[in-house]
Amino acid sequence: MDQHSRRDFLKTGIAAATVAATGTLSLRAAEPATQWVTLGKSDVKVTRLAFGTGTMSGRVQRQLGQEQFTKLVRYAYDRGIRFFETAESYGGMHEMLGIALKGIPRDSYRLMSKVTTREAVDPMTKIDDLRKLANTDYFDVMLLHWQHEASWPTDSLKWQDGIEEAQSKRIVIGRGASVHGLPALRQVPENKWLQLAMIRVNQKGTAMDGEQYNTSGPGNVTEVVEHIKQTRQAGMGVISMKLVGEGSFATREDRQAAMRFAFRHAGVDAVTVGYKNTNEIDEAIDNIKLAFS
Repeated sequence: MDQHSRRDFLKTGIAAATVAATGTLSLRAAEPATQWVTLGKSDVKVTRLAFGTGTMSGRVQRQLGQEQFTKLVRYAYDRGIRFFETAESYGGMHEMLGIALKGIPRDSYRLMSKVTTREAVDPMTKIDDLRKLANTDYFDVMLLHWQHEASWPTDSLKWQDGIEEAQSKRIVIGRGASVHGLPALRQVPENKWLQLAMIRVNQKGTAMDGEQYNTSGPGNVTEVVEHIKQTRQAGMGVISMKLVGEGSFATREDRQAAMRFAFRHAGVDAVTVGYKNTNEIDEAIDNIKLAFS
């Protein structure tokens, strides 16, 4: 058998063995969007692409209604997206997501939530309440939500302790923070408590971080990217948000550029995108494939 024929034979044999073992020759391994990646030095592995439920604080997803939302979640799952995110402040989305994922093996997907760090609220009670709402025994990731002051590392100590307690009980696996504004972001790379960070990033600076967390103008893209790289060098995982400017990127070209920028230039581990139909899911998967091609 010549070398070329032998190589083809080996490829065929490997493919046949894969089909025999799994019953199908899955193409998902070829999809960068649905490949599993480890978030920094944490024990959490997620698919590169997440299903976000917070478009306009969840309004877009809530307006779908439970039936259509469930169909959309199941479609994403069938396409290989196994990372789902929500937050306490996305009114009703824990419940809707819990219903949508009901019956799917819990160890087959990852679930991320974010808590609002109110001083008068007990962290463990809140985490337990969110678990019940989402119909889950545990969260794979729990973030401090909307940390937007330079003093957040000390302001949120009570919540940091609460999340660590939840980790000791294995009802939270990975911990981190969602930050807004450059003063808050500048605290991230040197923070020893963080395992993960959720950071706003896109190539246009739309809905991104400036000196004011709620600036109406473009954010400082250069500084944000520098902090992302420092954060990853410190061993933390980075998840991007506001990838398409909270839905304001109207052209496919801009959305493709945003995905390429996040992964190839900024170097994030995963991205979260909110969807309202199956076409948007398909496009996001394709856009990541283009970014890695």
